[in-house]
Amino acid sequence: MFKRSKIYVAGHAGLLGSALLRRLGSEGCGNVVTRARSVLDLTDQAQVDRFFREERPDYVFMAAGLTGGIMANKTRPAEFLHANISMQDNVFEACRRYEVKRAVFYGSSCIYPKGCPQPMKEEYLLAGPLEETSEPYAIAKIAGITACKAYNREDGVERFVALVPNSVYGPNDDFSLEGSHVLSALIRKITDAKEEGRDRVALWGSGSPLREFLFSDDAADASVFAILNARGRGHYNVGSGMEMSIRDLAKCIAGVVGYKGEITWDRSRPDGAKRKLLDSSRFATLGWRPKVTLDEGIAATCEWYSKNNSGGALCR
Repeated sequence: MFKRSKIYVAGHAGLLGSALLRRLGSEGCGNVVTRARSVLDLTDQAQVDRFFREERPDYVFMAAGLTGGIMANKTRPAEFLHANISMQDNVFEACRRYEVKRAVFYGSSCIYPKGCPQPMKEEYLLAGPLEETSEPYAIAKIAGITACKAYNREDGVERFVALVPNSVYGPNDDFSLEGSHVLSALIRKITDAKEEGRDRVALWGSGSPLREFLFSDDAADASVFAILNARGRGHYNVGSGMEMSIRDLAKCIAGVVGYKGEITWDRSRPDGAKRKLLDSSRFATLGWRPKVTLDEGIAATCEWYSKNNSGGALCR
């Protein structure tokens, strides 16, 4: 029944959205609906309502949103808060009004408190103050997770499922210096240093923070699994269970792309949270496991970046 249903992927051109299209294609889903941002502005309630009224999707993956790294969060906090809350609210209301069967919403590991006990469990949400650099974005995501539970409780229907994937990366990621997250930013800087013949590359922070990463195809696989198997009574952490320091990550990327130069660290730049490891055991008990190792995912992402960055298009 799922394969024959109409499925809307919001944000289909992005990192997670494009992975969802690949995953749904492999599942044999032949009725997938998408809209470019230039055609459908999800921050516009009237446009969203008209789209849902005309298309009547059965399932929705809410992969659209405004996201970015430390610099983007620091310089555009109001934009991050407003855009994400607007998109979420409009899509949630339309899903309810037009009786979507199930919808998946995505949070972020930054929803958990600064200095949160590790690994971070779902029940730690709202247990303390947030990391300042990502607070507005985190609050928008917390609002979305809360909305999922509120709609389900008020309507008596488990329509919404909230997933919290940790540091998703892969093909179609944002490799711009202003908008990229840590892994894509490192791939860009180190690859560019190699291609430009530089003998040294300077990276932000100390390199000591630990991060957990989830390949985009695994995140998409978890999403399809969730829409078919998860309950809507709370959010689920979704991670790989493995973490690596930013310093070791940089060495790994340098090895993959063949960069032999020196890697230095600019400690005047912020590190962000020291550690962000998710406890994903609640989702794992449903029967899902990641398939792509970090080494495999990094190699695939580096290869994609190298093939698709013709003329620096991904760096703008």
